[in-house]
Amino acid sequence: MAENVSTDLKMFMLFCLLLVQISFSEIIFEERFEDGWQSRWVKSDWKRSEGKAGSFKHTAGKWAGDPDDKGIQTSNDAKHFAISAKIPEFTNKNRTLVFQYSIKFEQEIECGGGYMKLLSGFVNQKKFGGDTPYSVMFGPDLCGTDTKKLHVIVSYQGQNYPIKKDLQCETDKLTHFYTFILRPDATYSVLVDNRERESGSMYTDWDILPPRKIKDVKAKKPADWDDREYIEDPNSVKPEGYDSIPAEIPDPKAKEPDSWDEDEDGIWKRPKIPNPAYKGPWKRKKIKNPNYKGKWKTPWLDNPEFEDDPDLYVLKPIKYVGIEVWQVKGGSVFDNILICDDPDYAKQVVDEVFANREIEKEGFEEAEKIKKAQEEEEAQRAREEGERRRKDRGYDRHRNRHRDRYRKHRRDYMDDYHDEL
Repeated sequence: MAENVSTDLKMFMLFCLLLVQISFSEIIFEERFEDGWQSRWVKSDWKRSEGKAGSFKHTAGKWAGDPDDKGIQTSNDAKHFAISAKIPEFTNKNRTLVFQYSIKFEQEIECGGGYMKLLSGFVNQKKFGGDTPYSVMFGPDLCGTDTKKLHVIVSYQGQNYPIKKDLQCETDKLTHFYTFILRPDATYSVLVDNRERESGSMYTDWDILPPRKIKDVKAKKPADWDDREYIEDPNSVKPEGYDSIPAEIPDPKAKEPDSWDEDEDGIWKRPKIPNPAYKGPWKRKKIKNPNYKGKWKTPWLDNPEFEDDPDLYVLKPIKYVGIEVWQVKGGSVFDNILICDDPDYAKQVVDEVFANREIEKEGFEEAEKIKKAQEEEEAQRAREEGERRRKDRGYDRHRNRHRDRYRKHRRDYMDDYHDEL
């Protein structure tokens, strides 16, 4: 009876813990760009007076897993795009921050960004632009064949710090999810399509604070430090007669040629071959060194310049989310923006959208076939037009040649005529 009570109590406590976890998870902001999205987003006038501001189109794109699942697409070439939404103020102090969104590069972007920003403090959304301070900048940035960067930039005490690791983004024309998770212990994870691309700590992967430990540059390897993993066996003894074993021996299979003449060729001797019994110069066997201490490494010391900040991971309270990019060619579809504190829910969103992944791939492949057929058709028309022009030029040259010959003959005839007169 007592055992049952104990088991029931444990189950009850686990249930209560689960309820607490559920009750504390919160979706701060989620945008699927359904009808009415315009009321939540403000298009910036940044660069508009210069004629450099681009516009967004509400669409699922040319190929989509679900045509009704629309996002907003950059729709102009060589323009700046800036749009933002105000969200319920959120602080990640003692909470996990999950920042996630999807993007699809339908265009040959050539050079341009596909990242998003989290903003703190007051932001004049009509003036939101490249100079507006941000707390997090996260997402892909492409330029040519060399730059395929995945930015993870965080702000600390008014200064922006990019991650030190070289993270690469996806470059194909399908939808991809980018997820940044920042935890209260200052650890982080970067996921692409629900797969962890990178993880670590803000203490080591950003140059925000001086390192906790530094190498003792004054340290030297102790004189008695033995870093030989193997040594010669002092008890090893050379076998008797070892040095008498020749390196080569006469070939026992060789036979004197029938044509050999001792008077002319001398005494025949068997050619020599390597001696299989010869093992080379004798060496002592190697054994594990009983005094081996391992490879000596420079010791680490506490860095006197390091001063811990337990709130290193804490961002200024987030109040806005925005897209601010420049692109040589427009065509990127932003969608499924999520700010929450529950990584499991973020994964659920990705799985939900990717349920139609194969449909999107098939749509893309069909679009590529149509594009290729159109390109081949245009190329064929260009070839035919070029051939027609070449023929026309050839006909004109032929016609001009006959005309010149006629004029010459006529001139010669008239000269003869005048001579006769």
